[in-house]
Amino acid sequence: MKRLDSSFWRVAHGREIELNKRSVIMAIVNVTPDSFSDGGRYDTVDRAVQHALQAVAEGAEILDIGGESTRPDAASVSPAEEQARVLPVIEALSGRTQALISIDTYREETARFAVSAGAHIVNDVFGLQKEPGIAALSAETGAGLCIMHTSRERHKLADIIDDQVFFLERSLEIASAAGVQRDRIVLDPGFGFAKETPKENLELMARFEELHRFGLPLLAGTSRKRFLGALTGREPAERDAATAATSALLRLQGAAVFRVHNVAINRDALAVADAMLAARDDAFSARHGLSDPHAMR
Repeated sequence: MKRLDSSFWRVAHGREIELNKRSVIMAIVNVTPDSFSDGGRYDTVDRAVQHALQAVAEGAEILDIGGESTRPDAASVSPAEEQARVLPVIEALSGRTQALISIDTYREETARFAVSAGAHIVNDVFGLQKEPGIAALSAETGAGLCIMHTSRERHKLADIIDDQVFFLERSLEIASAAGVQRDRIVLDPGFGFAKETPKENLELMARFEELHRFGLPLLAGTSRKRFLGALTGREPAERDAATAATSALLRLQGAAVFRVHNVAINRDALAVADAMLAARDDAFSARHGLSDPHAMR
């Protein structure tokens, strides 16, 4: 079981959030008609805002607003259409909640408008490698970055962790060259993004601790993914229990942030995982006569 020392993720508009001391939930708010799990349910501003506020009431501390589906066969949308979907939601939420707001986009233009509208974080599913200007935006505005690994649109290395390292090291080079400070960055291994089989995703879960080599907080985004359907035989909307199981397992391996559809069930699963980690630390401290359970980590 892995637990890292507490750190702070610094984000735009002078905000920060403490990570690793406890689980942090990022709620998915899809303002799209065609997302794989909840497409069309929150595709108006009012419905998206109410869904987001309900997620906060259930325990979400970050709201991830997306205007383009990232499922494998989804149709692309124009930047103007993406912005028309997400910006009114971000503007409305920025005045109604203290939760951090994340924009789920790989487009620099959309990210810039979103941060101006009140977003604190840019969640880039292409890890800065499609539009590297997002890194410059972060350096200029202080926006937090969620840098995701993807194997789409490129050749994959045979070993799943080697491929993570190959891709994410390049992303971190882009961020560093733009002047992004490391305490602005969280890494996401990108479960489901061209990890074609349940076996690949399960191996990534089993070897998740190896990603701590980067020395950065890690985000887990397994929610309702296809590999959970293959394992359970359930449709996307019925995969929340399986998602919660993966959240708890990955928390024990040191994941800090959890991007989910169903906040309540994941909050409960993560509360148990957090309590188990705290009990382990207390027991370790008692056995070794330590007043600080972090002292010998």
